[in-house]
Amino acid sequence: MVTIIFLIDLSWLFLLLLVLIGFHICVTGARSSTFTIANKCSYTVWPGVLSSAGIPPLSPKGFVLQPGESTSIGVPASWSGRLWGRTLCTKDSSGKISCLTGDCGSSKLECSGAGAIPPATLAEFTLNGAGGLDFYDVSLVDGYNLPMMIVPQGGTGGNCSSAGYAADLNGDCPLELKVVVGSQGVACNSACNAFGDARYCCSGAYSTPNACKPSSYSEYFKVACPTAYSYAYDDGTSTFTCAGADYVITFCPTPSTWY
Repeated sequence: MVTIIFLIDLSWLFLLLLVLIGFHICVTGARSSTFTIANKCSYTVWPGVLSSAGIPPLSPKGFVLQPGESTSIGVPASWSGRLWGRTLCTKDSSGKISCLTGDCGSSKLECSGAGAIPPATLAEFTLNGAGGLDFYDVSLVDGYNLPMMIVPQGGTGGNCSSAGYAADLNGDCPLELKVVVGSQGVACNSACNAFGDARYCCSGAYSTPNACKPSSYSEYFKVACPTAYSYAYDDGTSTFTCAGADYVITFCPTPSTWY
């Protein structure tokens, strides 16, 4: 009889522990997430991943996705950072990798603590931020190199909407922003990167929301991609929130064949 009572007591302790853990996750929103990165382009994409300063890096920090392939990455609670796609990558005889767009300068498959060299489309995340919400966006502030969409899965609260766009901007990019290889447009610069002007970079005297306004160039991006960041202070229609979600990040959500 003593043994039976002891086992029952342990079972109640175990159940109480599960309830407390579940309550903690519910209140704090602190849970790990899964990022599924999919390539629906007709060409190979080399995704890169960069954690924010002071945040442990994810693994892997870079990999290859052939057309139609996808991979999933476990992401810890409270992670923040960015993902992007490198394109037109080649490997030389010594094994060094270089990419014509989105290169991170590591010369390797994985990006070693460096971000994308503009222009590059960026998927940006801060998980379990203010109010336990995830904050996410697709940014063209550093320019554009391929279409990208973020779709939350199974989340609640906030505004769990898709962010990004399916439009291929390389063909119609303004000539003064277009990055051309041979005769083919392969990326589209931001006005900041193209001209280095503080008005476009939201820097110096233009470093506040009141001083830095949309330009004709940022409006080009905004019209084509209404839910993507078009310039530094384009927060109102470009940042989305969700809680307890996993995320699917898709390159070329509508299949693209631009080269």
